[in-house]
Amino acid sequence: MIDFYAWPTPNCRKVSILLEELGLDYNVHTIDIGNGDQFAPDFLAVSPNNKVPAISDSKTGVNLFESGAILLYLAEQHNRFLPQDPKDRAEVFQWLMWQMGGLGPMAGQAHHYLKNNPGKSAYAEDRFRTEVGRLYGVLNKHLEQREFIGSEYSIADMAIWPWVARHEWHQINLADYPNVRVWYQRLAQRPAVQKGYDVPHPAGEIPQG
Repeated sequence: MIDFYAWPTPNCRKVSILLEELGLDYNVHTIDIGNGDQFAPDFLAVSPNNKVPAISDSKTGVNLFESGAILLYLAEQHNRFLPQDPKDRAEVFQWLMWQMGGLGPMAGQAHHYLKNNPGKSAYAEDRFRTEVGRLYGVLNKHLEQREFIGSEYSIADMAIWPWVARHEWHQINLADYPNVRVWYQRLAQRPAVQKGYDVPHPAGEIPQG
């Protein structure tokens, strides 16, 4: 059984979507990061970096934090959503790292300045709005004549989609990135994506592209 520690953030939704796609049984532990739950000793025993998401796998005795590591662990444990071909597999790794090192951190900063603290720093707002737009452009170019991020639906799609789901927070109009928009809307129709979006609790309608 998987114990999943989560709050409704893009990084947590990556994991909940994968858990739903895999059809695994899991227990959800709601970690209200606005209430300081991430500093509780029981949670720190699983996630010493005091960040969500985190999992504890009773079958293997593995505790993990960092969403990318969790995606790789679960995909490899269940031999799904990672291509077998070495070239295709490397491409998934590449785009997973692109999300972890680029889109996630930059979009997170855009959230901080554009949505949560508007007017605090015009320089920061412009910097992160511009960089997030550039990253959407990279993704839009990559998705030309492609159904998924890699050769097949994979953890790379699951990692990137929840961040694109917050495009309004980035002040991004998906109409300006038509390939991203088609991909985003396609994934939004998947039942597992819809279920995973509502973990650890219902979060309202998935934003339209």
